[in-house]
Amino acid sequence: MQVSVETTGTLERRMEIQVPAERIEKAIEQRLQSMSRTVRLKGFRPGKVPVKVVRQQFGQQVRQEVLGDLMQSSFAEAVGQQKFAPVAAPRIEPINFESGVDLKYRAIFEIFPEIELKGLDAIAVTKPVAEVTTGDVDAMIENLRKQRPTFNVVEREARDTDQVTIDFVGTVDGVEFEGGKAQAVPVVVGAGRMLPDFEAGLKGVRAGETKTISVKFPENYQAQNLAGKTASFALTIHKVEEQQLPELTDEFCKHYGVEDGGIEQLRKEVEDNMRHELAESVRGRLKRQVFDAIFAANPIDVPKVLVEEQVRNMQLDTGRRMGARDASQLPPASQFQDAARQRVAMGLLISEVVKLAKLEVDRVRVQERLVDVAQNYPDPDQVVKAYRENAQLRNQLESGVLEEQVADWLLERAKTTEQATTFKEVMNFGA
Repeated sequence: MQVSVETTGTLERRMEIQVPAERIEKAIEQRLQSMSRTVRLKGFRPGKVPVKVVRQQFGQQVRQEVLGDLMQSSFAEAVGQQKFAPVAAPRIEPINFESGVDLKYRAIFEIFPEIELKGLDAIAVTKPVAEVTTGDVDAMIENLRKQRPTFNVVEREARDTDQVTIDFVGTVDGVEFEGGKAQAVPVVVGAGRMLPDFEAGLKGVRAGETKTISVKFPENYQAQNLAGKTASFALTIHKVEEQQLPELTDEFCKHYGVEDGGIEQLRKEVEDNMRHELAESVRGRLKRQVFDAIFAANPIDVPKVLVEEQVRNMQLDTGRRMGARDASQLPPASQFQDAARQRVAMGLLISEVVKLAKLEVDRVRVQERLVDVAQNYPDPDQVVKAYRENAQLRNQLESGVLEEQVADWLLERAKTTEQATTFKEVMNFGA
């Protein structure tokens, strides 16, 4: 077998492979011989079909199958000889597939970059140090109250925290657009669930009024046909209701899973949860810092095929969250290019740390992570079973744990400076 290699890019290789005709004919003959012992043809006993007849009936089909198999096996041999690590299956360009002569084809593929990790001894991180105070717990309890308000009709102008029930019809340049029309919609003024201009336009309205407001859609609005445009909304105001927050009763506590112990037990559970979330947030910040550090210290070229795959995954994920119904509604690939390139680079760098540190997945941590994930669902046992029976879900879980182990390994070697802060600043609580 003859192999020649051309470097056509930093990571792209173009390899021409020539397989001798004798090897092809030998493989074809062996397959025909095997078929003659198993094929069933009318007029012949099983296992007694002459090779000549099999060749007449199936020769062309067998040749195509053999060529396909030989291209796979010869490509694997060639990359092994050249010590290449292809990122994905090659793009094949036929050069000579004629019968009776050497098979010759071109395989174009990308290889993984060679990485020599740098800067591991120069990583510096800043660790936020905060406590959960009584005031923080008070603020969180108040936030829980705001999650379960009641509303009472009032005969006055609408203000912040009031709920206004409206009909609206939206138009752009005088033309109605999909999703721009609804009836009897409750909107809490100042809650931030609608566009800022829309909520601002509800301040001061009264029941029974009609009003037209202008609303500017942001440039990055999920509906591309509306992004950056200004719409007019014709409003009909049905009622204005004042918000009333619930009292801190045992019944209120039961809504948050506290059956016994009342408000004191609720406060304890809230504080415990806040401490856990604070610790997770601090850990997340440290993880981002060490990963950003090795990313900055190790600029690498990344395979285009992996970037394209990552872009596609990000498009689909964003599309699902947007409720896209088909490919035409997906956001453009261009907006994900930089983030996808960084994700791919980080994945390669993390893999290199795994090899350098000789890390293996911590099975205890995987089990702990699985239990944590399962607790977020109504039937935890069913979730655990689903993960154990689904290889893809297990791999995702294990990859996440291994990434955490990489972060731990890097943090052990990093210079850490502590910075005093507050729960609100770390968690962006109340923003």
